[in-house]
Amino acid sequence: MALGSLLPAWSALPFLGLLLSIALFPVVAPKVWHHHYPTIALLWGALLAGPFLWIFRGAAAHELWHTALTEYGPFVLLLAALFTIGGGIHLHGRLPETPLANAAFLGVGTLLASLLGTTGASMILIRPLLKAHASRRHRAHTVVFFILLVGNLGGALTPLGDPPLFLGFLAGVPFFWTLSLALPMLFAAALVLLAYLIFEGFLGHPRSHPKPRQSRRGREVPPEQRLRLEGGHNLFYLAGVLAAVLLSGLWHPGEVSLFGVSEPLENLARDLLLLGLLLASWKTTPRPVREANHFSWAPIREVAILFAAIFATLLPVLAILKAGPQGALAPVLAAVATPRQYFWVTGALSSVLDNAPTYLAFLSTVLGRFSPGVPERTAVLRLIAEHPEYLRAISAGAVFMGANTYLGNAPNLMVRSIAEEAGVPMPSFLGYLGRYSLPILLPIFLLTGWVFF
Repeated sequence: MALGSLLPAWSALPFLGLLLSIALFPVVAPKVWHHHYPTIALLWGALLAGPFLWIFRGAAAHELWHTALTEYGPFVLLLAALFTIGGGIHLHGRLPETPLANAAFLGVGTLLASLLGTTGASMILIRPLLKAHASRRHRAHTVVFFILLVGNLGGALTPLGDPPLFLGFLAGVPFFWTLSLALPMLFAAALVLLAYLIFEGFLGHPRSHPKPRQSRRGREVPPEQRLRLEGGHNLFYLAGVLAAVLLSGLWHPGEVSLFGVSEPLENLARDLLLLGLLLASWKTTPRPVREANHFSWAPIREVAILFAAIFATLLPVLAILKAGPQGALAPVLAAVATPRQYFWVTGALSSVLDNAPTYLAFLSTVLGRFSPGVPERTAVLRLIAEHPEYLRAISAGAVFMGANTYLGNAPNLMVRSIAEEAGVPMPSFLGYLGRYSLPILLPIFLLTGWVFF
């Protein structure tokens, strides 16, 4: 009998407890979380792993090792490679300060996010944007729209763009399939950019101090303000990341068994290439470039620790959902039926929980609905062939609605922290929700869901 049909519903409690800890501790006890998040994550992981291994023995150990080798390891390695390479690219100088120039910058950043990843694009582009707005009285709205577009919506077009889509790629979703999200992404992004221009019309022009005097020639830009790219050789490493991921989707030389888990050789080749590109970027990028980006390993270390616990505690939830009607969470399958419902339920949970595990949970839900008990990759390809609208809805819900709160996607909090360090008075959690998510994003997502799902 499949493991998912044997697990009780309460085996999902450690996963729920961990997600609530991630959502609430940074808000209600930020100092405790900052110093003790590894211990908190370890406790939730142990609460699941201990009983799980005790009861199911070899089967549980096999599932944990399979998850670590085929999902968690590649997931963290890709993020680390993009984070390290992106942290070696610094855009120096000042940007134009007109509303249309700002909107164009946000639009370009939105498209780049699918190539650089939302985290990589955010870390490269946020500081030039802040520098360009240093003389403005109202700056917070521009940073928030940067979070909405570059940190979230822009990651929808490739598995490199946002963590949920890379997890889908690891589960068997073809690399270029995510381009089917182009129309809903462009539709929603265009409406968000229009909303930004409206904000700019009201808030964009007043300054806290006079504009610096122009040089004698009028149009001449001081050398220290001219835009230039430092660490540009890292763009070749980014191209290498894209090639490595594409390679693992197109080249299938065979498989090898690693301690009882069958691993495709193309995945091992991809991971070795990513590790090599990471190390090459670290060794070849001058230290001043990373210092200009305030590069630190702390964000990726936190991601690695938290996701180790997330993948461990999520394992029984996914197994139960994949069991379909035979699993203890069968009522969940019955309650969510249409693509539009998947779009909204996935999106609502991605707003307050990290969107990567939310995506995995609802991908497993829909696989359990249409192909219970079928191997994952086979079930994913069958879903794309027979019911692609469900996967589009889940993917769009996770990627788009990660923008609804600071908690939905990793770049949200990172950009907020950088902006506050630069003196920008960012809205609180509730302020973000009340000023931007509910009046702007909610109507846009309602319209997007109605049109496309």
